[in-house]
Amino acid sequence: MYETTLKSGKKILSVAPMMDWTDRHCRFFHRQLTRHALLYTEMVVADAAIHGDRERLLGFSKAEHPVALQLGGSDPDKLARAAVIGAGFNYDEINLNVGCPSDRVQSGTFGACLMKEPDLVARCVKAMKAVVDVPVTVKCRIGVDDQDPEEALNALAEKVFASGADALWVHARKAWLQGLSPKENRDIPPLDYDRVYRLKERYPDRFIGINGGIREESEIDRHLEYTDGVMLGRVAYQNPDILTKMDRLVYGSSEPEPDPFAVINAMVAYASDHIARGGRLSHVTRHMIGLFHGRPGARAYRQTLSGEATRPGAGPEVLLRAAAQVAPRADVDAA
Repeated sequence: MYETTLKSGKKILSVAPMMDWTDRHCRFFHRQLTRHALLYTEMVVADAAIHGDRERLLGFSKAEHPVALQLGGSDPDKLARAAVIGAGFNYDEINLNVGCPSDRVQSGTFGACLMKEPDLVARCVKAMKAVVDVPVTVKCRIGVDDQDPEEALNALAEKVFASGADALWVHARKAWLQGLSPKENRDIPPLDYDRVYRLKERYPDRFIGINGGIREESEIDRHLEYTDGVMLGRVAYQNPDILTKMDRLVYGSSEPEPDPFAVINAMVAYASDHIARGGRLSHVTRHMIGLFHGRPGARAYRQTLSGEATRPGAGPEVLLRAAAQVAPRADVDAA
C-alpha cells in the first residue's frame, strides 16, 4: 500500500489509533463516512494479543477495510507473534506504537519512551517484518523530554527504515514523560509541523505521514503538500462529518458525500445485530454523538443519545428518534 502510494504520488488519509475510542464499533461507523481512509485500532498490547480473548480484542467487520492493527510492546519476539496473529485476522497493516505517553504504557517499557531506544525499535520492526507480508509501520513523536527533536527523530527514522519499516507516522509534538498527563501531552507541547516536513525532505523516497492538532480541510491540503499522508485524531471523533469530505479532498472521488441520515440507517442495522449478539446500544452510539455537529437539532440529537441509549434494554429505535430531531441538509441550505 505505501510503496504503491509513493510510486503513484497519491496520498493517504487515516484516522488515528485512540485508546477507548477507535474500537470496532467506532471504525464501522467511520467507514460509513469515508470509503477510502485508513482506519486504526486502539493499541493492543502484544501480550494481550497472544494470551487474551483474541476475537474480542482483534475481531472486526470486513466492511472496515482498509484497517490497521496497532500493537504496543518492546519485546521483538512477542511483537512478532502478535503480528502473525494480527495478520491472521486479515489486518491490512501492523503498526508499532512509539508515541503513547501514558504511565501504564511507560511501565511496560513501550510507547513514547521507546523514542530513547531506536535500536530496540528497529529490532522490533525487523522481527515483525520477518514474519508477516503486510506493511509494518511505526507511529512516533518528534522526541521525548529533553531530547533534541532533530537528533531524536532522525535517529529513529534511520533505524526503522533500515530495518524495513514501510512508513513512519509522526505526531508533531514532543511527549513529556514526567510532569504532564496523557491528556496534557496532546495539547501542551507545541506543535512543530516543520520538523516533520524536514524529515520528509531527508527521506523523499520513504512514506512520512503527519499527525497532531489537524482540524480543518485547509490544514489537510497544506500538510499534503509536504508529506505523504495526514492522520486525523480527535476531530474525526468529535466532528465525524469531516470524514465525509475526505474521499473527495484526498482521494479525488467523484462519488456523492455520504448522507448522515443514510449513515443512521446503516448504524441502526449494525446496532440491531450487535444487540442480538448480547451487546448494548450504547456500545455503538457513544461514538456517534458528534455526527450532526453544527446542524439545527444537533443538541437534541446528542441529548437523546446520551440520555436514552444507555438505559437497560435500549434498542436501535433510539437512533431513529434522535436523528428525527435534526434538520435535513436541504432544509438548512434553503433557510
